[in-house]
Amino acid sequence: MKKHFLFAMALAIALPSQAAVRDKHWSLMAERMFPAVSSLQAGKVPERLAAVLDTRKKRIDACQQASKCLFLASTWNDEEMDAVAGAVAALPATPGKRPVVFDDGAKAQVVRELRGLNAILQTYGFGNETRYPMIDGPVEKPGSEEFKVLVADALWLADAGRNDPGVNLDPSIPLAIALIDVNERNDAVQFEPLDKGLNTAPFALARTIDWKRYKYTAIIIPGVGPENPAISMSARGKLHMKVAANRFAEGNTAFIVVSGAAVHPKGSHFVEAVEMRKQLIERYNVPADRIVIEPYARHTTTNLRNVTRELAAMGAPIDKPTLIVANPSQSRYIESPEFAARNPAELGYHPGVVGPRLSPFELEFRPSLKSLRVDPWDPLDP
Repeated sequence: MKKHFLFAMALAIALPSQAAVRDKHWSLMAERMFPAVSSLQAGKVPERLAAVLDTRKKRIDACQQASKCLFLASTWNDEEMDAVAGAVAALPATPGKRPVVFDDGAKAQVVRELRGLNAILQTYGFGNETRYPMIDGPVEKPGSEEFKVLVADALWLADAGRNDPGVNLDPSIPLAIALIDVNERNDAVQFEPLDKGLNTAPFALARTIDWKRYKYTAIIIPGVGPENPAISMSARGKLHMKVAANRFAEGNTAFIVVSGAAVHPKGSHFVEAVEMRKQLIERYNVPADRIVIEPYARHTTTNLRNVTRELAAMGAPIDKPTLIVANPSQSRYIESPEFAARNPAELGYHPGVVGPRLSPFELEFRPSLKSLRVDPWDPLDP
């Protein structure tokens, strides 16, 4: 194993510099995790940022692919983040292309993205523990020979993609993406482009719908995954389906939004939102064009955040209420002080306003556009 590690390191150091074609998957990952930073193009940045990037490149190159040195050299500091933020804020609007706009400004968004990139280097490079080690983190045990080999392979892969035009602003970007790639943690883009896949029909319907006919824009169904990898949907998940189907049949809600990734147990291949959509169609005859899928959320906080993103993307009126349908235990948790404190601690804001309660299963929820802020602190669901 040690020989494999040294061999990979030697290859990484010896890899010749060469032109690179665009890796569509890496471009998608970069745009999903670092949308503001990715709006900058190498060679077309202001003088101040160009100087910062040149200094960073020299610092990174001096490491000669030594992993610890490389991860430290690739880490962004506050002054460097500020230079990137200034360049993003100064970008002109591009005809035909939607500008990267966030409610709290370019600097706050750039800082989120680059601190998230730093966190990727810490977690997948150094092997530092994640906030949720039971469901997140490297595929190999940090510190093991297998982990060291994977890191060495990531350095090789990153160097091979360093000139990729989709990620070549700074060497830290292909490095972070390579670390995610070798760990097969491509969760963040697994279903992209979502609005041209499973959400094509509901998004098309949303463009023609009369929202005034409905009291609620959507029923939100958060995932509640099983702990047994052989089970596709937990008993409580099935309860969610039955309650939500009954409520939808009353006719005062425009859509159902199912939310949840492949989370429990770690390594599960069952995506909660996919399984929920399937059951709503097959067991309850809910029309497919009335079901919006959100297959990325890994926590209850991000269930509400990500559903808000889908509602905004489909043009739903954000000022109208939605309805959260969940089992009594999860429903009580969503309206609890604990959950209210968890949102700003983990997301930095509240994804919306919870309440009032309509039944043991139902809570009203008014979404907030703060949920559109992208944060690669969790690269599996930024």
